[in-house]
Amino acid sequence: MTGIRKVLAAVLVGLALTLLSATPAAARADKLKLTVAGDGAEGVTIQASYADGRRLEQVVRLVLTASGPDGRKIGPVQLDPQPEGHGFYSSGPVLSAGTWKVTVNSLAPLRSEATATVQARAAQTPPAPAPVAVTRPADGAGGAAARWWPFAAAGLVLVAAAMGVAMLFGRRRTTD
Repeated sequence: MTGIRKVLAAVLVGLALTLLSATPAAARADKLKLTVAGDGAEGVTIQASYADGRRLEQVVRLVLTASGPDGRKIGPVQLDPQPEGHGFYSSGPVLSAGTWKVTVNSLAPLRSEATATVQARAAQTPPAPAPVAVTRPADGAGGAAARWWPFAAAGLVLVAAAMGVAMLFGRRRTTD
């Protein structure tokens, strides 16, 4: 019996040490890694993750400031999370064309700061769709589009005949 007690005690001590040494994921990573880039037009995108590379599962408050050409300044602008994924933030069109020095700060409890140079460009409009020419088939009868009606008429005749037969047999059953 003492052997079983020793084994159980060792298992319990091992379990207690494992549980005490494990720390929550949020406690291990108290800093964020912020990746700042332009969105190809007049905005900024930010990808936030934990410093150890894990995906960010919670919403954090990010604030953007920017200084651009001719001493222009933007911000502070609070950024909202976007539906593209966990930790993805976007500013929308806040910059004008030119080269901007953008700084993004995360506030408590996960403090971090990232700075990047972003080239903002005027948003492009998609080209107008080219007109589509609609032409009539080469043969005078209308081609394949005009050949469907004989099949439709035959189908209607078959449906009417089937309904007539069903009505005839249905009437016979009720009179018997």
